[in-house]
Amino acid sequence: MILDNFVRKLRQEAQLWRDEGLISSSQHQQLADRYQFNKIEAAAKESSGLITIAVGGLLLILGVIIFVAANWQTWSREVKFILLMSFFLSTAITGFLTWREPTLSNAASKKQQRSKRLLGEALLILSALILGATLMLMAQIFNISGSASQLFLAWGFGVLVMAYSLSLNSLGILAIILLQIGYWFGLREFWSASNDLNWARLVVRHTPLISWLLFVPLAYICRSRVIFVLAAIAFTLSLQYNLNPLPLLTFSDVIPWVASFALALPPALFWSYDDLLFPNINYRLFQPIARNLALVCFAVVFYLLSFRWQWQALSYSYGNSPNNFSTVFQSLPIIDLGILSGLAVLQWLFLFRHRHPNQKEAFFTVTVISIFLSFIVIVPFWHQAIGRITELGIFVFNVLLITLAWGLIQEGLKLSNRLYFWCGMLLFILQIISRVLEYDTDLLFRSLVFVLCGSGLISAGLWFERRLNERPAAKKQ
Repeated sequence: MILDNFVRKLRQEAQLWRDEGLISSSQHQQLADRYQFNKIEAAAKESSGLITIAVGGLLLILGVIIFVAANWQTWSREVKFILLMSFFLSTAITGFLTWREPTLSNAASKKQQRSKRLLGEALLILSALILGATLMLMAQIFNISGSASQLFLAWGFGVLVMAYSLSLNSLGILAIILLQIGYWFGLREFWSASNDLNWARLVVRHTPLISWLLFVPLAYICRSRVIFVLAAIAFTLSLQYNLNPLPLLTFSDVIPWVASFALALPPALFWSYDDLLFPNINYRLFQPIARNLALVCFAVVFYLLSFRWQWQALSYSYGNSPNNFSTVFQSLPIIDLGILSGLAVLQWLFLFRHRHPNQKEAFFTVTVISIFLSFIVIVPFWHQAIGRITELGIFVFNVLLITLAWGLIQEGLKLSNRLYFWCGMLLFILQIISRVLEYDTDLLFRSLVFVLCGSGLISAGLWFERRLNERPAAKKQ
């Protein structure tokens, strides 16, 4: 849009320069050929045509909806079914043909191809939304009872099939959102005491595995970092809510290794992740993102376990008693833990196998990460299964949090990376403020801590920015 406005303004100025004699007709023609003045009107006509088609299509759809609403009660179920499926299929086929047409035509301009692909993608998204409305209306027509969780999960899987078929980033993101909505609606059913199983409850139980195994390959097909990040977030959140590891004493009398698996599995899986594990993949597209997500997981785990209340028993109820071993054990996604743990072990073996022996710095980093994971696994398990180590556990994770913050600050200084530096500083400040607010301290001491943290953060930020500005000057000299 900015480029089009520039070319249009340049054409007006070039004509004015030619009329005033500042440039010759040949120079004006050279500018016209270079910036393609003759295509401005064609682009304007094309944009006008697309707007006309979009507005006309919207009015047409609105008219159809009003017509259907006026005659809905008088039609039979068969007519309603044929009408709904025809509306969905016609929108999807039209969108697919419009989206695919620019790839088949080489004569069209790049802007025209981009406009048609956007229009086709918009129609495909519209067809995905129509699919959800069709599922809901079909359930009402044929008196199919179901929950909101089943509706959104079925809708999400349908959009997921479309995303795999067309390799569209937008449809993949929509599928993740729909499946997550279905998961959160069905989470209460997952923890309910009833023993009846349906497909939606099974999907909710195995959402961590589904999120990882279905959406990570889709991220490669679409080459989308957004899908990978959303898949990682969906996997982590669903795993934590399915296992519910905090506070640590919730399942202490039932299954003591729940917290260790729930808290250690996401960072272990993210840090050891390597794109080269996939066949026919010879580039690392998502590994840096995965390792940053691992650092975020470490920060969240260390911060949460640095609080005293996480190590104490609280009243807990989700419709079942935590002392009922069989109920709790059956509700845990054991299959998910087994498959994902095996995948994590495979990734770590691949990481150690392909590590260059001369990379001492990489070996040191892997060693530190391994120590972090060991503490996450051992300390909660010891606290739950062997003996209460509340004070020692709080001290250990406060030390780990300080170590992580210091490591991020040092990495930011070494690489001149603002993100690492500021994340380390904010993590360190957050730890100090949290400890002051958690324990019983007077207002004067709290105010002093806030003043010191604020002034220290400002001073560190100014010093870091001055350091970054001095490095280019030193290189020039």
